[in-house]
This record gives sequence, structure tokens and C-alpha cells, in this order.
Amino acid sequence: MKVTVNDFLKMKQEGQKITMLTAYDYPFAQIVDEAGIDAILVGDSLSMVVQGLENTLPVTMDEMVYHTKMVSRAAKRAMVIADMPYLSYQISIEDAVRNAGRFIKEADAQAVKIEGGKEVAEKVEAMTKAEIPVMAHIGLTPQAIHRMGGYKVQGRTEEAAKTLLEDAKILQDAGAFSLLLEAIPAGLAAQITKDLTIPTIGIGAGLHCDGQVLVIHDVLGLFERFVPKFVKRYANLKDDALKAIKQYKEEVEKGLFPGKEHSF
Repeated sequence: MKVTVNDFLKMKQEGQKITMLTAYDYPFAQIVDEAGIDAILVGDSLSMVVQGLENTLPVTMDEMVYHTKMVSRAAKRAMVIADMPYLSYQISIEDAVRNAGRFIKEADAQAVKIEGGKEVAEKVEAMTKAEIPVMAHIGLTPQAIHRMGGYKVQGRTEEAAKTLLEDAKILQDAGAFSLLLEAIPAGLAAQITKDLTIPTIGIGAGLHCDGQVLVIHDVLGLFERFVPKFVKRYANLKDDALKAIKQYKEEVEKGLFPGKEHSF
């Protein structure tokens, strides 16, 4: 059975933690789904960890739809949530609904994620009215790195914390089914989680969120350009892959591969 928005709400009510990871293709989505993770985010982090770009801004709608299709094919149980890329929703409500609808209609996603606070509330409301479940995203919002002056923890001052609390409630009222909290103080995240009836998903927001999300390349040790403080590596697959590929190279060069067992 697919995880649904109702399951998210039920898990919050019952105090059961929600697990979420990113994936961008069929093989990794299949592994994440088989592991029992509740939701897969096809993140615009695709731009950095898959495409090798400096930030999340360049990735396009067509690229995001393409990768979401692959993930949706693999996910039998996990809810698939597609990240709305930069300029796919900022310009107008019409743009926001049309592009969000593409993820549902073309890529078989079950929900979309949108960055921003009260300024995107009308778009969240319009998408929800169009039967598109929306996960909102506040705190550090990577599409706003130029305005924020880089990847910095948000909500440290009393005024900034108050703004985030207000944004959270406005987004909930606009119809968001959950709220992603990125890089904010743990105490503030705990307060937002307590104040809302919808579940919160944390990334660098402490233990008291209703669930957690990380980028799979960070979890598996496949992305080394920088490692945020909130990341915990559970494997070092780059080292394993490098060792295997070097061994393959050596065996080919020495005439050890292919052997008789690999030949017809």
C-alpha cells in the first residue's frame, strides 16, 4: 500500500517518526523503497549531486519531471514528492499550478514541495484546490541563497523565529499537508512542531520534528564537495566503488578478466 498524506497525519498523531530520503533514479529509489522509507523526495538537489552544478538554481522542470518518472516507477510503497525547481512557481499562481500538475500527471508523483513562507501561501492554496498535495519548506531555502547570502542557519534571532512561526501557521492554513524545516535551531523546530497539526520534517532542525530527511548521496558517502553539519554518513560507497573500479582496471590490463567463467 502506498503511503499517503493521511498516513503522514496519522503518524504525527500517533507519535510515529516519518522517514524520508532523496532519490533521483530507478536503482536508488528501488533500494530506498525496499528499505521501508516512508517518502522519497526527488529534490532539486539533483542539480548538485547528480548534475555536478554549484547550487540548486539551474535544474529545469523538464529535468525534474524526467527524474521523477524514474523514481515513481521504482517506488511501490513510498510516497513520491517532487521538488518544484526555481522559477517553476515564483512568477504566478497559474505557473505554480500548471507545473505542479505536471509532476502529478506526467511523472506519477503523489505530492510536490515548494520553498517559501507566507509569500507562497496563495500558490499552496491554489495547488491544494487543484487536488495537488503540497509539502511546504521554510528555514534555509536553497533557492534563496543569493538573498540569504549563502547556506546559513535561519531563525536565530527572536524576530526571525517569530516570522518562521507565523509562516508555518499560514502555510498550514493554506492547505500544506506537511512542512519541511531546514537548518533552524532545534528549539524553534520543536515549537513549530508542537504548534502545528500537520507533520514537520526536519533537515538540520533537531530531534523533535515529526520526521527527518537527508540527501541520499550524503547518507551513502557519494558527495564530497561539502558535508553539512547535520549530515550523518552511514556508508562510504565512493571508497568501495573506487576500489572495485581500480581492481577491474588492473585485471583487464593484466589479462585476468574476462576469465573462462565469463566467456562463451
